Amino acid sequence: MAASPTPRPKPADSPAANPAAVALAGLDLPLPLAVAYSGGADSTVLLLAAVQRWPGQVQAIHIHHGLQDAADGFAEHCRQVCAALGVPLQVRRVQAGHAMGESPEDAARQARYPALARAARDAGLQAVLLGQHADDQVETLLLALSRGAGLPGLAAMPPVFQRDGAVFVRPLLAVGARAIREWVAQQGVPVVEDPTNADIAFTRNRIRHLVLPALEEAFPHYRETFGRSTRHAAQAQELLETVAVEDLARMAGVPGITALQQMHRARQANVLRHWLRTAHAASASAAQLDELLDQVADCKTRGHQIRIKVGNGFVERQGDRLGYQDALSA
Repeated sequence: MAASPTPRPKPADSPAANPAAVALAGLDLPLPLAVAYSGGADSTVLLLAAVQRWPGQVQAIHIHHGLQDAADGFAEHCRQVCAALGVPLQVRRVQAGHAMGESPEDAARQARYPALARAARDAGLQAVLLGQHADDQVETLLLALSRGAGLPGLAAMPPVFQRDGAVFVRPLLAVGARAIREWVAQQGVPVVEDPTNADIAFTRNRIRHLVLPALEEAFPHYRETFGRSTRHAAQAQELLETVAVEDLARMAGVPGITALQQMHRARQANVLRHWLRTAHAASASAAQLDELLDQVADCKTRGHQIRIKVGNGFVERQGDRLGYQDALSA
């Protein structure tokens, strides 16, 4: 349900009162910066804390997805709050229609980050703060587990990352949703509530409303322990990336069949994933990668050919090396 038509946000009486203020207190970020502001509780506490932490150095960016009737009301709410705070606001409209087999949430996310990056660049902003919190991190981890993800998926959401030429920061990953909502209610801060958040037809909402309460009852500290697991996974993935970079460099940037055959299979898989992702923006499924590794192992004669569909193209044998041929340019 939308907030009142004339919101008057109240900053915290002290930095510790706003749970986001504690998270921002130790951060040294390049200025000026933006807050990705939806009008919901999470981005609202982040915006208020950021304005308090860096007076005059904060702007807001609202992404208008246009996916529901309430979207115009969300944007108007954000305009009123930002006007009351004296914070410049950009409202960016995006087309977030989803393709066959893609969830509306995934489509919205894919449209959101490029739009945020463009808005930040246009305004000369050095970073964009995102309001995802500890519960969001747990949901992301559980989604990854449900899909059989590898380390990149189990690492969930990184606290800092770059995309589309912009730096994104998630300072609230150690802050629970309950602390945010309790503070908003105590302070009487007006926020909007996306009505689709209650729709358990969406997988993430089923996790939020059905799985997380059960976890809370069985493992009260699950946010901290799950968060620690995501950090362990991120560290392990960082190590694997370092190894892949070194292995690929020894092959002059292109996987060599003879060189691959001298590696352990897991190390072959690691460097091939890295090569496909960084050089060709392609991602192999587990079945595709297994087939590729089998073909590399069997490639012992000059006449042995390799051509395996991966992403939008094919991995092919080119002499003693592997190449990638985009299907559109074939």
